[in-house]
Order: sequence, then C-alpha cells, then structure tokens
Amino acid sequence: MTGYEFFPIRELSTYQTKWTIKGRVTSKAPLRTFKQRNGSGQGKVFHVELLDVEGGEIRASFFNDAAEKHFELMEVGKCFTLSKGQVKLANRQFNACKHRYELVFDKASQVDQVADDGKIDAVKFTVVELRSVQGKALPCSVDVCGIVTAFDKAFAFTSKDGKDLVKRTLTLADDSGISMQVTIWGDRAKKDDSEFQGHPVVVMKGVTVKEWQGGLSGSLMESGSLAFNPEMPEAQKVKAWWTQGGHAQNLTLISQTTGGAGARIAGKLMDVLEMKQKSEQLLNEQEMYSAYCRLASVQLRKRDDIQPLYYNACLEPKEGNGLPCNRRVDDSSFCAVCNKVVKAAPRLNLRCRFEDATGNFWVTTFHQAAEKVLGMTAQEVADIENNQGREAVEAKMKSCYYARIVQVQLRAKPDSYNGEQRTNVSCTSAQPINRREHGRFMLKEIEDMLAKAVC
Repeated sequence: MTGYEFFPIRELSTYQTKWTIKGRVTSKAPLRTFKQRNGSGQGKVFHVELLDVEGGEIRASFFNDAAEKHFELMEVGKCFTLSKGQVKLANRQFNACKHRYELVFDKASQVDQVADDGKIDAVKFTVVELRSVQGKALPCSVDVCGIVTAFDKAFAFTSKDGKDLVKRTLTLADDSGISMQVTIWGDRAKKDDSEFQGHPVVVMKGVTVKEWQGGLSGSLMESGSLAFNPEMPEAQKVKAWWTQGGHAQNLTLISQTTGGAGARIAGKLMDVLEMKQKSEQLLNEQEMYSAYCRLASVQLRKRDDIQPLYYNACLEPKEGNGLPCNRRVDDSSFCAVCNKVVKAAPRLNLRCRFEDATGNFWVTTFHQAAEKVLGMTAQEVADIENNQGREAVEAKMKSCYYARIVQVQLRAKPDSYNGEQRTNVSCTSAQPINRREHGRFMLKEIEDMLAKAVC
C-alpha cells in the first residue's frame, strides 16, 4: 500500500487491480434510471465524488444492484472504504473530476461505512481566477470564487424531453476585474432570493464553462458544490477587494447577454417585419425568434370590457419535483387541481403590442417575461390595483410604453382555429437591454454593413 494504510486515490489507474481506498463523499448525484443496451429493461445508476486524506479526488459510479444497495447508505460528508471496483478512463463528457480515471462499482464490490476521519477535508476547492478562464480550452470545468453582483429570479420550465427544471442565473465577479454568468439548477436555484442579496461571496466547485453566443457561460454541474461566505483564503481575498473599492470598479463581463443583463434569449435575431414574415410561412415545426423592440401598449380593454392583468396562481408544490402547481385558484384560494385551499400569488398574463422601426405585433406575454417588460412584479401590479384602483394601475402601465428597449424571445408554432391553420406566437422570455453592450452590437452591425458595401 505504498507505505500508506489505504491506497492513495491520486495513484489509482488501470495498472492496479487490487486496492482499497478510504474517502469522504463530497457530492452525490440523484439515483436515475436508463434503458439497458441489450433491451433487457431499465438500469439504475448514481455517482459520488470521493476525497481522501492526501487530497486525491475521483468519481465513482454505482450501477444496478450496487446502486440499489448503496444509494441510501452513501450520504454526503460520510467516510467509506471501497474495494473490488473497476478503474477506467474518465469520460470527460460527463465527468468533471480532475482525476484521469474513474471508478465503477457493481454487485461484487465492497463498500463499508467507517468512522469519520477528521484528517479528510469536507470538500476540496481548486479555485481559479475568472480572468484565467478566458484562456482555457472549452468546454472546461473549473472551481470559482466570487461576489454575487447580480442574480435572476428562479425560473421553472419544461425541457424538450419533458422534464420539469428550475434554474437561476448568477453574475459572479472576482478581484481580477472579470465577471461571468453562472447558472445553478434544482434546489440550489430554489433558494430564497434573500440568500443572494447583499452581494455574498460564493465558491462553486464543478462549474462547466462553454462558449455561448460569442461569450463564456458557466453552469454548475449537478455533482458540483456551492457554499456561501466560506472560511477560506480565496473568499476573504475577494471580499476584501469588493469592500475596498471593487464594487465601484468597471468590470469586464465575459458572458454574452445579447443585450440583456443575465438574459438567456434564444432564437434567431431579426427585426419585427422579418419575424412576422417568417412566422406566417411556418409549416410543421415550431421555431424560436428574438427581436429588439419597445413595448407600445398593453391591452387594457376589449370591446369596452376591462381586461384582467393577472390571476392568482396556486403555489402548492407538485409531487415529485417540488415545483409550484401554478393553476388558477378561485377567490377563496381554493385550487381545483390540488383540491384544497392553498397559498397563492398573482401571475401576470398580458396581451402586449411590441414595436420597432419595421412594424409592430400583438403577442400574449406570460408572467416572467411580462415582469421584465414592465419593470414591475405581479405583486406590485396587484397591490396598485387593490390599493389605488384600476385607473392607477393603468396609468402605471402606460408610463412603461416606449420607455426602454427590450429583447423578446418569441415562440411560433402551428395551430388551428375553427378548422383553419394559423400560427400561434407567444412571448416566452424578455430582458431589458444593457445599453453599453447593445451599443457595441449596433456598431458591429454598422461595421458589417460598411464592409459589405465596400466589397
């Protein structure tokens, strides 16, 4: 055992066949199912990351019988001895651990919980400056430590494969004068907004950095770690920089927001006229567009009938994913889906007219996008209407007309109405532009047009 009671994790390789390691579980992924390649049914798998007394880290995956046997046992923070596993080259597509190899355990493996070893750290961070991230080959995985300079609200959505997901985008900055956006997911994203207020220091382990629209964007991996205001030298250094003048420093954002602070606007960028022409020609599949425009008006009345601006939605968490139900409740806050009186909150649902130099269009704009467009929360709209009356809230709405440029994300999909084919266009996301970045974007457009004119 190389003079060491247990085999060092950092020395594991395919050349060793008999070894026993001792490590602390520093992170653990959920148990998931997958289709067996031989078509014999579904398999099960989960993975953990292990850290030993010498600071060696490695990822270990448990399949099928081993997954069922050890999933409940292997809790984050506890120590284990492990042997009789397979060592193989790490798959960088799924494994961000720095070790060249990874471990696979099946039903023949030996896993035993042992007493806590105080000599093994709870987690190991290898923090890099945000400035150095720019020089790395992408995609890459890094540990970062920075100040939360800005954050978006948690955003719940359904992925293309039908999974309910929650994400939140943070903007981090460190003493290198660089800031970058990092997306966090699941329970981390669901943390109360107060956790991110006041510019806390955060350290993240396992941030995957990729190129996105010409900039760099980070995403905290499921198996990664997140800690607020940690007691570590890097955190103290960043905090001192921020309080001693960093907060007033002009930071360089290396993430491309396409005109928005923290935006994630997808879809081909085009003007309003082009968007309308494209959507009218839509045949079978839905398409995503984005456009820079201004809010021209909100439908406040329809045939002299006052249009509701919001509805009260159920906040009861759904079984399985913990996401809010979001179904409409009645005046007594009774939700027909949950079959009980629930806690509720207002959700905006507006019919908005957007406009640019080429034209305008009406589109249904849902809650989060509507809040961004108005610069008001649904609760603020409801409070104004309830406390000051309908006229006051309409006046507030009208004060938003043409007030600022926003980038909107539009989803166009084929639909039918009374047996006739038509295209249904809805606004799925919106973000006010960052004037400085939008100015650079327009200058680039001008340069491209001049270059074409010269040619």
